[in-house]
Amino acid sequence: MNERSTFDAADKALFRDSFRRFLEAEIEPFYDDWERAEIWPREVWQKLGENGFLCVDLPEQYGGYGAPFDFSCVVVEEMSRAGYGALSSGVSVHSDIAAPYILHLGSEEQRQRYLPKMASGECVGAIGMSEPAAGSDLQGIRTTALRDGDDFIINGQKTFITNGQHCDVMVLAAKTDPGAGARGTTLFTLDCHLPGFTRGRNLEKIGLHSGDTSELFMEDVRVSKTDVLGGEGKGFANLMNELPRERLILGVGCVAAAEGIFDITVEYVTERKAFGEALSSFQNTRYKLADMKTQIELNRALADRYVERFQSGDLTPAEASLCKLAASEMEGIVADQCLQLFGGYGYMREYKISRFYLDARVQRIYGGTSEIMKELIARSIVGR
Repeated sequence: MNERSTFDAADKALFRDSFRRFLEAEIEPFYDDWERAEIWPREVWQKLGENGFLCVDLPEQYGGYGAPFDFSCVVVEEMSRAGYGALSSGVSVHSDIAAPYILHLGSEEQRQRYLPKMASGECVGAIGMSEPAAGSDLQGIRTTALRDGDDFIINGQKTFITNGQHCDVMVLAAKTDPGAGARGTTLFTLDCHLPGFTRGRNLEKIGLHSGDTSELFMEDVRVSKTDVLGGEGKGFANLMNELPRERLILGVGCVAAAEGIFDITVEYVTERKAFGEALSSFQNTRYKLADMKTQIELNRALADRYVERFQSGDLTPAEASLCKLAASEMEGIVADQCLQLFGGYGYMREYKISRFYLDARVQRIYGGTSEIMKELIARSIVGR
């Protein structure tokens, strides 16, 4: 793609190094406290934006660098590898899901209204898809947006919404024609400060503790027809078109998290002794490390290949699902086996491996469960 010609490997390495230094200075000293508080402060968004780490692949006229997608992957990789699962999840939803929806589907007015502020961290983005009765099955959503002249009146509830406590704009899926099935679904850019929009509790989770995952409620929220995103009745098709990036970036994050888990485990088993010998000297440890290294490298090669295909416009939804399925399942196995190598210390919260382990579990659920990924992959092979 033409945009890639202005960036080279040295630029990418410099960007990665800069972001690592930012994480060491601005995130590492405070992250454990945020985990205990079960939310990270709003000002973190401003810091990320001020330092140029949000929405990096947006065109320059909307506040980004116009960098290729793999620069956005660097952001997710470094947060995931360092064990900041909640931060990675929140930033990815903002930069890699919400912003591209608005960029690709929005009017110029919508782009100008939201994207520069999303890049600066002034405006936090969220995705309003999941509901109490509709998770992976998005056709089952019950939130409605019914016409009232040139406006729509929105009523409904969303749940498990990442960035729910901080969000300023939400890409919302609602039924504009409840009797039309998938053809009756429409996306909106919903201003989260409108009358009738309320935030429920910050949900307690077994992992990703510092991430604000919330219930959100809409009662007679009035929006304009100019808030429709991508065309009335076209929401489900638009969702399907945008899903490859979402699932690919989740796979990229899973691989990087597994690399982080593996690295701290190698360090631990090299230093920790049992029966007078380093754990790394025992055959069981060595063979487990060899097996895990092999699986991580295989998934890294797949993720890198699919990032290239995505940037060339050739990645299929099934391939993105394959990457997400393989990488999330692999991360779960690596997290479990590495925690086992830590023994009792692995069960203590003061050791980062315990956080990696808990954060890994949701990867096989959000963004589409492993079971849904298998079904989508199977359909690409043999049909329905």
